[in-house]
Amino acid sequence: MFDKILVANRGEIAVRVLRSCREMGICGVAIYSDVDCAGLHVRKADEAYPIGAAPARESYLCADRIIDVARRCGAQAIHPGYGFLAENAEFADQCLREGITFIGPPSGAMRLLGEKIPARQIARDAAVPTIPGSQGAVADLPTARSVASQIGYPVMLKASAGGGGKGLRLIQSEVELQQSWEITQAEAAASFKDPTVFLEKCLRRPRHIEIQVIADRYGKVIYFPERECSLQRRHQKIVEESPSPIADAVLRRKMGEAAVRLATVAGYQNAGTVEFLVDEQHNFYFLEMNTRLQVEHPVTEMVTGLDLVRLQLLAAAGEKLPIDQKDIQLRGHAVECRVYAEDAESGFAPSPGRIDALEEPAGPGVRVDSGVYQGAEIPVYYDPIISKVIVWDSHREQALARMSRALSEYRIAGIRTSIPFLQSLMKDRDVMAGDLHTVLVAEILAREQREHDDSWQHALIAASLMYHHRGRVPIQSPLNRWRLSVWEDER
Repeated sequence: MFDKILVANRGEIAVRVLRSCREMGICGVAIYSDVDCAGLHVRKADEAYPIGAAPARESYLCADRIIDVARRCGAQAIHPGYGFLAENAEFADQCLREGITFIGPPSGAMRLLGEKIPARQIARDAAVPTIPGSQGAVADLPTARSVASQIGYPVMLKASAGGGGKGLRLIQSEVELQQSWEITQAEAAASFKDPTVFLEKCLRRPRHIEIQVIADRYGKVIYFPERECSLQRRHQKIVEESPSPIADAVLRRKMGEAAVRLATVAGYQNAGTVEFLVDEQHNFYFLEMNTRLQVEHPVTEMVTGLDLVRLQLLAAAGEKLPIDQKDIQLRGHAVECRVYAEDAESGFAPSPGRIDALEEPAGPGVRVDSGVYQGAEIPVYYDPIISKVIVWDSHREQALARMSRALSEYRIAGIRTSIPFLQSLMKDRDVMAGDLHTVLVAEILAREQREHDDSWQHALIAASLMYHHRGRVPIQSPLNRWRLSVWEDER
């Protein structure tokens, strides 16, 4: 096992990895940019080193600087967390050349699975169902028109190297295809330095369900119970749970075995996640594979009682996985909410600033993976995630109730957060019923907007009537769609 590991990340995921290192008796090393010098991950580390200026391209994305720090401090391995360099195959190669273990998959597997077109081919080779679409890259607009007419509109126009909603367009007609063709290619080239695109049939109101896998160097690949990740905003997950409300033992086994086949064909090692879209008939189709630890990994830990980071470190150190498939037992239900420094009332605009007061939820079955503390600054330079609230209970209904209670206890003053919106989601009738799909959040937001507009109209009508009958009166705005906490109201 390693004596010292450098965590090449920041915020809550860096804190999470450092905690597993400490439990395993491993010296945990943090790096930090200028604005993160007082970050929680710096405080939790055994050692910490400056890495550069605030912009990520001058700090957390500087592979040479990170490897130089690892050499100087004597770290034998680097854990990349998620984001930044976590899925950068060249960084994994650099670590290998320097004799430093990259805690993740081999660079070859990362390259194969990191782009959607080769990954779709691997899925087909592994007999994993794929969404109907082009067999490979679509070279020009006439070819795109031909493929779209064959599979039928609506279609998804996707960048092969895409991710996070970038290089992705929903196309409803041939006119939209023509309008979006060059724009999508340009976005793919700008974001990923690769303009390659392809087409897939658009599934209507699908669920997004994923399977966590982990593999050692000796050919053992195991899968974990599925995670339901359908509650998304702008293609970004905001709430996850395990198990899925629709999964039974048969579907779980089929998806798990498909994920294992794909990882095996790709020569995968360490932790990764195979993502599927599931249609209304419960048919599942390969979407992509994320070659890293996922943001939502805690829900899997809560329902299995296993430490995924610990398993990552064991696999990276060349040890055999200490568990078999039969050891993976699903217990109860877990839900995770991602808490962001965002103002829901202003279109979820980032809300950087200082956290003036902080009180995190606690109690039975509640876990908070946080990257902040009272007095911490949320900088403008990075993803605005503050923390993740994860709850467990024996049944889904009770887990949702526990999440509602936990969110109601969460107090953050000084910045706006997504907590009020998350509270409203926990009470939404479709969410409570488990009727989830990837456009549900957009539908909820549209419904809330209509109700908000209607309430304004009703207020104006009432005020007009009162003006005529009782004289002029002040018009009070309707209540916010997402009621703010007391601390936020008192700012």
